[in-house]
Amino acid sequence: MNRRSFLISSAAAVGAVPLRVLAAAQGARPPVKRDRLRLSITWGMFRDRALPEAFALMAKNDFDAFEMFNWRSPELLDAVAAEMKKHKLECACLIANKGVKAPGCSLTNPKERDAFLGEIGLSIKAAKKVSSKRLVVLTGDDVPGMSRAAMMDSCVAGLKEAAPLLERGGITAVVEVLNTHVDHAGYFLHFVRDGAEMIDRVGSPSVKLLFDIYHVQIMEGNLIRLIRDNIQRIAHFHIGDNPGRNQPGTGEINYRNVYRAILDTGYDGFAALEYRPTVLLEEDMPAQRRLSILV
Repeated sequence: MNRRSFLISSAAAVGAVPLRVLAAAQGARPPVKRDRLRLSITWGMFRDRALPEAFALMAKNDFDAFEMFNWRSPELLDAVAAEMKKHKLECACLIANKGVKAPGCSLTNPKERDAFLGEIGLSIKAAKKVSSKRLVVLTGDDVPGMSRAAMMDSCVAGLKEAAPLLERGGITAVVEVLNTHVDHAGYFLHFVRDGAEMIDRVGSPSVKLLFDIYHVQIMEGNLIRLIRDNIQRIAHFHIGDNPGRNQPGTGEINYRNVYRAILDTGYDGFAALEYRPTVLLEEDMPAQRRLSILV
């Protein structure tokens, strides 16, 4: 066995191999390292601000995108689509199946499969109107009387059925891992390892993970290792500090090091602010942009 073959076979055996090593072994160019994250912001952080004011804040602070507004309001969807044309901002993602509990359209309950697929179809149409390439998918809560294995099977089956719709639409579903200790008791997908199993079993490039740094810190910690080991499964990040779910710098997470680890993988997607700032948004947004630039 030559050196190149040895590196590739070893990489497959180990699983979690630095992307630069694997790329070199395969003769591919390593990912280009960025010196700043592409920042998005969840719409809820704007609270009751008017659309022009929200977009002006994003543009002023050199943000790249926004996400998760209520696309189910036709008026808001049309207004956002019109306002986007005035700014060089992207819609990073929309929520596909209604929210954390995914009422009536969860992945965990096979009886709700048709409703889940219907929500995927509707959200793909909405995403097209704002040129969004990602949909946040929530598994929903545990189903009484079902084992975790059966619920995992249901999630995998639902995502496999959704995958062709997503692939045809050029959309990636990002399935979110949430904490059950503080915020979302009963939610099914609360460990990264289970998310990794789900993504691997679905086996579609259009189904990935949403790695919420706040939620993962509560459930597991070990953020940098989990990011490095799963970066090829991750297509979106959410940001918030712990405890309190406030802005980075208020809690225990060393966001400078976490950002550096993300950028070192060659990740080129978005990372979105999703928390309750303890200062005015006009103060917080420029501070978060400065924190995300690594020089």
